[in-house]
Amino acid sequence: MPEESKKKKNLLVYNLLFIAVCAGIFLFLWNAPPETTAHLPHDEKHNQYLEMDKKEAEKHCGTCHGEDEGKMPLPKEHPPTYRCLFCHKRT
Repeated sequence: MPEESKKKKNLLVYNLLFIAVCAGIFLFLWNAPPETTAHLPHDEKHNQYLEMDKKEAEKHCGTCHGEDEGKMPLPKEHPPTYRCLFCHKRT
């Protein structure tokens, strides 16, 4: 009998540990900040990119957005432009 009670005690400890880890992950995700990045606009200029594959669509972002003159400027803290649709979701 002592062997069986030891197994039950171990099972209880593992279950409690699992519940604690799940609760920690849940609380971490629950307290995550809200999404603040703007989505890809639904307008004439951007509609053609909604149907494309993400990687294919991202190849065209630099034609209008960037640091060059005549392009839509990006903030100084903006990450590299080769992964635009990683943050700017298509909905």
